[in-house]
Amino acid sequence: MTRRHVTLAAMLAGSALAGCATPVTPMATTQTSAPQGCAALMAGGWSDPTMRILTADDRAAGLVLDLGMGAKTAPLPAHCEVTGVLRERTGQDGQRYAIRFRMRLPDQWNRRFLFQGGGGTNGDIGSAVGPLNAGATALAQGFAVISQDSGHSNETNADPARGGAVAFGFDAQARADYGHASLKASYDAARAILKRRYGGDPAHSYFAGCSKGGQEGMAFAQRYPEAFDGILAAAPGFALPKAAIAEVWDTQSYAALVRAPGEKSVPVARLAQAFSNADLLLARQAVLAACDAKDGLADGLVGAFAQCGTAEVVRELRARQCSEQKNQSCLAPAQIDAMVRGFGGPRNSRGQSLYASFPWDAGMADNGWRIWKLGLETPAVPSINAGMGAPALATIFSTPPRALGPGPQAGMDYAMAYDFDRDPAAIHATAPGFPRSAWEDIAARSSDLSRFRKRGGRMIVPHGASDPVFSINDTIAWWNDVNRSNAGQAASFVRIFPVPGMAHCQGGPATDQFDGLGALVRWVEQGQAPDRIEASAGPMTPWPGRTRPLCPYPLVARPVAGATDTEKAAAFTCQKA
Repeated sequence: MTRRHVTLAAMLAGSALAGCATPVTPMATTQTSAPQGCAALMAGGWSDPTMRILTADDRAAGLVLDLGMGAKTAPLPAHCEVTGVLRERTGQDGQRYAIRFRMRLPDQWNRRFLFQGGGGTNGDIGSAVGPLNAGATALAQGFAVISQDSGHSNETNADPARGGAVAFGFDAQARADYGHASLKASYDAARAILKRRYGGDPAHSYFAGCSKGGQEGMAFAQRYPEAFDGILAAAPGFALPKAAIAEVWDTQSYAALVRAPGEKSVPVARLAQAFSNADLLLARQAVLAACDAKDGLADGLVGAFAQCGTAEVVRELRARQCSEQKNQSCLAPAQIDAMVRGFGGPRNSRGQSLYASFPWDAGMADNGWRIWKLGLETPAVPSINAGMGAPALATIFSTPPRALGPGPQAGMDYAMAYDFDRDPAAIHATAPGFPRSAWEDIAARSSDLSRFRKRGGRMIVPHGASDPVFSINDTIAWWNDVNRSNAGQAASFVRIFPVPGMAHCQGGPATDQFDGLGALVRWVEQGQAPDRIEASAGPMTPWPGRTRPLCPYPLVARPVAGATDTEKAAAFTCQKA
């Protein structure tokens, strides 16, 4: 699998909306007559003079879209598909830029609008269907949906001489668009199109995204809080530059296990040899032995992961340590040390934390964890941390930007040479032509949600406890800051839902199929605050069909006394850990 395919996989994971969808209740349409036809959208005359509609086509019911990587939509309803551009310009790097968007406007509109978040380094216009892990798309439920490329195109702006998909990092405005500026422009365009198409405004507006899409949801809540009634910001990359530092920290930690004497770097394919699949299963067994039962039931899910301490996990890891020569039934001492270093999070030589630690959860034996940290041996797939994370850190998140060579090995070499005392300052730096730092433009980690709360906004934040790239510990720390800022009342408008075992956005030994968007709609429109969200395990998990409640932090799912069928969510309540 090439770097392009690895990036695509990451982007698809990032754009997935957590949930298996239960259709929400339809609403009456706003227009007094039939919707305007697609052709009416080509007329121009928009309040934003830079806006151009490129195509506006009626799509008959039954269209099936290929979302890539084997994923397809169910047949879609009749709708108008619109593509357009905003703010075309020539960047300081000489490239032509624009914000490109796609909208799908159903013939039978439920008066709801959804902004679909992006993923990875973006640069892709998106499907504008509101994709879900399973079940009906938002479009099929009657939502009008927009997606956008965040102001740069992987087709026209991926300059191979400047790192390919990350090349937009050489343009200050493209960085700002990627971080937040393209969001409001696209939102305003969507609202204008909705008014022309339907003759009125939506009754309710929502945002949903994961990973970079989660960061975009946070950026809306913090910078443009009046835009949405509800935001689903899953696995939010709201500290992207710092998380990228953690990615190179992991790369160095695990590469040390396979680095030959005298090597400055390591072949990126060799990184996958740091741990065999059997090694990671042993590590999973150690975590389960230490912490599985802390939630009241030993069931392969570490529900009380926040109470899973390093000392007790290390004790179990050492119990599986090789006494003599390394073999597949034991862990080498250096492997245990590398995991402790990696899970502890990046630090400089003075011991100062550069990003959050990662919790000891039981998902590290899943390929969804492995592909980020280590890569795969069979089929050979390079680590996403090296192939995408390191180039993004060098070119998008650091000032001045630096172009790496082509291919994932260049990212590996950059990661191995990264100095945690010297280099992290670049995420906060400015330079000629870059008046704002990458952190200022791209981070969305503010705990000040006062404007979002005042306008009545509601936010749900699902996050996998085994997420290998954005630590749920960072998300929990952010929520605790929000809670302090709101006198202990943060749960009245924003709730985190940890998903034990889940990797990045989906997958892993987890109950990762759930209707986050439906829960958000009910909270916004019916006042039903989500005290639990029902979730199920998919066919690739150890327990297909198992159901569990996802509980809002700091509560965890605990079995009811006397429950007999603990494979069903009904046997659990959300209680204090």
